[in-house]
Amino acid sequence: MKTDAQLQKDVTAELGWEPSINAAQIGVEVKDGIVTLAGHVSCYAEKWDAERAAQRVAGVKALTVEIEVKLPGTSARTDIDVARSVENVLQWATDVPKSSLKVMVENGWITLTGEVDWDYQRQAAASAIRHLTGVRGVSCNIAVKPKVSTSAVKSDIEAALKRRATSESQKIKVAVHGTSVTLTGTAHSWSERELAAHSAWGTPGVQYVVDEITVVN
Repeated sequence: MKTDAQLQKDVTAELGWEPSINAAQIGVEVKDGIVTLAGHVSCYAEKWDAERAAQRVAGVKALTVEIEVKLPGTSARTDIDVARSVENVLQWATDVPKSSLKVMVENGWITLTGEVDWDYQRQAAASAIRHLTGVRGVSCNIAVKPKVSTSAVKSDIEAALKRRATSESQKIKVAVHGTSVTLTGTAHSWSERELAAHSAWGTPGVQYVVDEITVVN
């Protein structure tokens, strides 16, 4: 188990190793395994990268971020300019639905709301705007639509197994609770088990899959 001193040294080294970060402007404090980053950076993307860098270090129990984004004069933008840039970028992003998201900008801080069918679309929207000039922060409040039904998931699993010339779908049980799907029953191979789980993940609205299928010979 790392001491706080060793953890501080490792986090500082990781920040210095990341080329997208000016580590000289970020201080690192550690107490009981909890890391605090403080200081200032010139853009939100750098703050984001600093957070990810600290989280990569083994032994970090929790992270608090007190980094301030101080935009240089050449990067200053009005909220209207930032909002227009966000809308333009989202329009060009192939992984993001064009009509289901709303954008709010206040003092350079962007808030995204709305609904999407998949979690990767939510992540793509936040990633697309993170590096825009003038951004001080991003709050991604996009929700994944709860479109899960037992019949839809079951049908997808049966169809997928049938395409693979098997008939194991009747031995797989599907339970749906909100956006979570639990698979139970038996399969004759790991590939059949993985296929069932993949079919569950492929259903719009599914956020969690619990695979309790047993492989029997």
